[in-house]
Amino acid sequence: MANFAARMKHINLSFAACGFLGIYHLGAALAFRRHGQKLLKDVKAFAGASAGSLVASVLLTAPEKIEECNEFTYGFAEETRRQPLGAVTPGYDFMARLRRGMEAILPPNAHELAQHRLHVSVTNTRTRGNCLVCSFPSRADLIQVLLASSFVPIYAGLRPVEYSGQKWVDGGLTNGLPVLPVGRTVTVSPFSGRPDISPRDGGQLNLYVSVAKQDVLLSVANLVRLRHALFPPGRREMEALFQRGFEDAVAFLRREDRFG
Repeated sequence: MANFAARMKHINLSFAACGFLGIYHLGAALAFRRHGQKLLKDVKAFAGASAGSLVASVLLTAPEKIEECNEFTYGFAEETRRQPLGAVTPGYDFMARLRRGMEAILPPNAHELAQHRLHVSVTNTRTRGNCLVCSFPSRADLIQVLLASSFVPIYAGLRPVEYSGQKWVDGGLTNGLPVLPVGRTVTVSPFSGRPDISPRDGGQLNLYVSVAKQDVLLSVANLVRLRHALFPPGRREMEALFQRGFEDAVAFLRREDRFG
């Protein structure tokens, strides 16, 4: 019984792959920072894929910069919307823009804070298998792994991200919502489904589809969200998504008696 109690106190926090819907994750992250200290003190590890890994890295290494991340995300989305063909517009370097954002936000010791506490989902282009990277010898290594997790082939470019002598692409293709083997993993996703924190779409048939290890509700609203993940909506809708993430996380904290 004591071992079971210890396992239940061992909490992990995992954020789903979701493209520009990562603004929902930032809302949840702000709720954790403001009202979830009872939960965060028990969080042993953070995990994520694609945009989820970016938010996990910020919540772990620079939680005071969540609002700065919001402004970066709004600006990045607006810049992408202005391109004639979105992120795939010839001459637009989506990954370079993302790298600049990470360089500006992550602190100098981010890799030390993330070492063995942050698990980033990436996909190997040769084996097509998934890997959860949790060791980061340098800040540059951490940023390179985060870029790899966020690289959607064709959408973000034609050349996969190279790291440790191999080529990697979006972790969301093979494991979009990592669940760690030890303890309880609290999951966050902007897609309505079975995660602990996610929107609740009403009036549906409750049919689920498994997408890269993430159970997603089959709904019109989720189809719209999928489109917005790659082709971001306007600022007002992005702000509404942020607020929804904040409110859904607060509701979870209250249900779990972790609000404080």
